[in-house]
Amino acid sequence: MTVTDTAPLKLNGRRHAPSRAGRSGGRGLLRHVRRYWQLWLMALPAMVFVAIFAYFPMYGLQLAFREFDFSAGLTGGDWVGLKYFRQFFDSAQFWTLMRNTVVISVTTVVVGFIAPIFLALLVNQVVGRRRKKFFQTVTYLPHFISIVVIVGMLQVFLSPTSGLITRVAQFFGATDVNYLGDTSTFVPVYVISEVWQHCGWNSIIYLAALASVDTQLYEAARIDGAGRMTIIRHIDFPALVPTMIVLLILNMGNVLNTGFEKIFLMQNPLNLGVSEVIATYVYKIGILSNQFSYATAIGLFNTMINFAFLVITNQIAKRVSNTSLW
Repeated sequence: MTVTDTAPLKLNGRRHAPSRAGRSGGRGLLRHVRRYWQLWLMALPAMVFVAIFAYFPMYGLQLAFREFDFSAGLTGGDWVGLKYFRQFFDSAQFWTLMRNTVVISVTTVVVGFIAPIFLALLVNQVVGRRRKKFFQTVTYLPHFISIVVIVGMLQVFLSPTSGLITRVAQFFGATDVNYLGDTSTFVPVYVISEVWQHCGWNSIIYLAALASVDTQLYEAARIDGAGRMTIIRHIDFPALVPTMIVLLILNMGNVLNTGFEKIFLMQNPLNLGVSEVIATYVYKIGILSNQFSYATAIGLFNTMINFAFLVITNQIAKRVSNTSLW
C-alpha cells in the first residue's frame, strides 16, 4: 500500500486531509495569467474602466447615511443612519414617484421585450438576402439617432397646432389633443417611441440565435408539410427561449431605471404629474437643490429594488427552465 499526497495525514492522533485550495488558488490564477497573458492584456482596459467608473464610485454610497458637509468631502459629515430613507418614504412625492416609475418602466420593459422577438421572427421569414439586409438596416437606424433629436422629432410631429401626426388624428376626428401635454397620452408616446428607436437593435441577438438553428430542421419540417406558422412555433420560438430568459433577467435588473434623458426632455408643466420619475427627481433634488445625501439615499433605494428584482427573476428562471445568470 502506497501513501500518496491525497492520503489523510495523522497528526496528534487525528486525521487531516491536505488542503490544496488555499495553496493552489493563487498559484493557479498566476499560472493562468502567465499562460494567457495576451488575453488578460486585451481585457485589462475593460477591467480598469469598470473598476474606475463602476466600483470606485460605490464608496460614495455612504453619503446616504451621512449629513453631507461640503468642507469635509465624501468622507465627512455626521452619521444620521436611515434619516433620509425615512424622509423619502414619508414625503408626499413617494407614492407618485413610485407609481410613475413603475408604470413607465414596466410598460417599457414588457413592450420593449416582446417587440424585438416578433421583429426577429419576421425578419427571419423574409426571403432574399438583399431584402433581408435592407429590412434590417431600416430597423437598426433609429437606434443611432440622438435622444435630443428623437424628442425634437416628437415635438415637431406631435405639435398641437402644426404636427403631422396631430393633423392626421384630427382628420379622423381626434380634436384638441396635446399628446405631449396630456397625462393620458404621455406614457403611450414615450413607450411607442422607445420601441420604435430600439426594437431593431435589440432584435440582433435574437437573429443571431435563429441563425444558429440547424437548417435541416427547416427542411425536415417543410417535407412533413409544415407551414410558416408551424415552423415558427415548433422550431424558431423554442430556439429563442434560452436567450429570452437571459435577457428577461437582465431587463428585470433595470425595471425601475427609466431613461432619464428622454423623460427629462419630454417633461413640461402639463405632464409633470405622470412624467416625474425617480431618476428626474434625484437630479432635481441632488444637482439643482444640492441635497446630495437625500438624492443618494433615493438612488440607493432604487438600486436595491432593481437588485431584488434581478435576484428573484434569476431564481425563478433557474427553477423553471434551468437557465440563469448564476
